[in-house]
Amino acid sequence: MSADVTRAVLEALTEFNAAEGTKVPVSADTVLLGEGGAVDSLGLVRLVMAVEQKIEDAFGVPVSLTDEKAMSQRNSPFRSVGALADYAAALLAEPK
Repeated sequence: MSADVTRAVLEALTEFNAAEGTKVPVSADTVLLGEGGAVDSLGLVRLVMAVEQKIEDAFGVPVSLTDEKAMSQRNSPFRSVGALADYAAALLAEPK
């Protein structure tokens, strides 16, 4: 499932680039926030919304990537594309 989630996140990033007119590298290694980050805070909000929608479309399950759990992580799930995909996959794997 992790590869499918990563694919969904990368697709959301591709769509984000097209909609925003940006050129954020479409790679799991892309740094989103922090030193060398590819997006600003508003861009991150828009990207996260796109990722949530893409995951819901792909898996039929709504996810919230900006809940209290995400904000309290020792390592931010928003630091890179790969970290965001890993966090989304972990949420999807949790029992409902």
